[in-house]
Amino acid sequence: MTDIRFYHLQKQNLDQALPLILEKAYSAGYKSVVRMESTSEIERMSKHLWVYKQQAFLPHGSKKDGLAEDQPIWITDQNENPNSANTLILTQGQIAEDIESYDLCCEMLDGHSEEQISSARSRWKEYQEAGHEVTYWHQNENGAWEKKA
Repeated sequence: MTDIRFYHLQKQNLDQALPLILEKAYSAGYKSVVRMESTSEIERMSKHLWVYKQQAFLPHGSKKDGLAEDQPIWITDQNENPNSANTLILTQGQIAEDIESYDLCCEMLDGHSEEQISSARSRWKEYQEAGHEVTYWHQNENGAWEKKA
């Protein structure tokens, strides 16, 4: 079954939190797929990942770059896994039809979007009923992630 983690973004926004999660996955040798809501958001995030921190390197690509099978991080707005990733990161309210094909799924929830939070509550129940391991991660006062449920 898939390990599903809900990350409730309250202290950081997606641009701050996503690179940190991708760094952990990449340094552990995992390939990732990041699903975003649109082509413009994919392009914006791709540019951001190249410059978000001077000492960091997160090799990634998208349909625009091609060579999906060679990309350790693939950013898309499609329900696809062209780089044979084992980690799926859902952002901006995206959902997955193929969650069982991943070892780990991280849902990044905008803490200021009631729509995303409400939708996530429904998926939480569905995931549990399907037998997935589901956990909830909340940021403490210092911005560090703590497992709450």
